[in-house]
Amino acid sequence: MKGHRIVALVVRHLYLYRRSLPRIMEIFYWPFLDLVIWGFITMYLAKYQPQVPGFVTFFLGALILWDMLFRSQQGITISFLEELWARNLMNLFASPLSPAEFLAATIAMSIFKVTCVSIVMGICAWLFYGYNVLIMGLWLLPFVVNLVITGWVIGVLTTSLIMRFGQEAEILAWSLVFLFQPISCVFYPLDVLPYWLQVVAWMNPAAHIFEGMRDVLREGMVPFAHLAWAGGLNVALLVMTIILFYKTFAYCKVQGSLVRVGE
Repeated sequence: MKGHRIVALVVRHLYLYRRSLPRIMEIFYWPFLDLVIWGFITMYLAKYQPQVPGFVTFFLGALILWDMLFRSQQGITISFLEELWARNLMNLFASPLSPAEFLAATIAMSIFKVTCVSIVMGICAWLFYGYNVLIMGLWLLPFVVNLVITGWVIGVLTTSLIMRFGQEAEILAWSLVFLFQPISCVFYPLDVLPYWLQVVAWMNPAAHIFEGMRDVLREGMVPFAHLAWAGGLNVALLVMTIILFYKTFAYCKVQGSLVRVGE
């Protein structure tokens, strides 16, 4: 891979934010709105905190971490859609740009979005609700890293599906990630799910992250098992989705459908 090609593609996407209010709102306004709405709901439910100890801490922490996962996925998928909407895919891949460099650039954009969203939500949670996102201490770092990688897995999978099936699959850019939310146990523990669904959720890295977060906040437990499961699953799933991306790209290239994607 050539670094200058990756940087060039990242700069190309960053230029789109300079004079585009909707794109800026995507990074700052919508995460802020999510935090405000769910923060007020949390304040209302906090009246019952004696019956549900630590509810506010669990809920706001889970909301912020889930938004990191979501923006991580969006960073990859929306970057691909920007090229698709601009009818620029053929131009990109007619150049020396490789699929690996393209993925690296979208991952860089994903990191940029997650960083911006994390800063905005962390500051707003502290200012408006007195919630310190750093309450989990050093364990916050492996949680965030694993959630970002999970977002990459979903983002690369979504990109492959859109590349393969074209415009009719674009809705997956916003909806596919929510298919995983019920089995991610974002706002409730794993044991509330039916047994058969617990088995499915156990294979979802995000479920281990949110379970580990609750263990840290509730009991101060060291979530080594959950982190090991999340890390192992993330590595395996990321490799599988990248292989799928390469196979889909090769298929579309042979079929000549890269030119027609989005039409």
